[in-house]
Amino acid sequence: MPSQRVARVQNLLRVEISTIILRKLKDPRVRMATISEVNVAPDLKNARVYVSVYGERELRDETIRGLQSAAGYIRAELREALGLRPIPFLTFELDESLERGARTLDLLDQVLHEQHEDKPRPGADDPSDSEP
Repeated sequence: MPSQRVARVQNLLRVEISTIILRKLKDPRVRMATISEVNVAPDLKNARVYVSVYGERELRDETIRGLQSAAGYIRAELREALGLRPIPFLTFELDESLERGARTLDLLDQVLHEQHEDKPRPGADDPSDSEP
């Protein structure tokens, strides 16, 4: 569990990085990116930024490459906006939790659909309903 200071810095970085990407970053590779979480080391020197990207695998990989190449620019903007010292080194990683969650929901829907199809309908030639 992170300290209160680290937790506040994580939340602040998530909001500020999202704002920088949305309003200031001009890299065409970075589209449809959402910062889902930021994990900062206790010494505040490194931060792992988890990014959700809507689209195909190639688009997601391209977005991460764009963000990684813009990490220095984003750090400079963070330094200016927050006045925080030190500004952590940023590492961007693809957050696939939303995709895994969607896949799990699809599988559950499929199972429910199959159960519904296998269930006999009342009054439809059910051998258990026939009298001897």
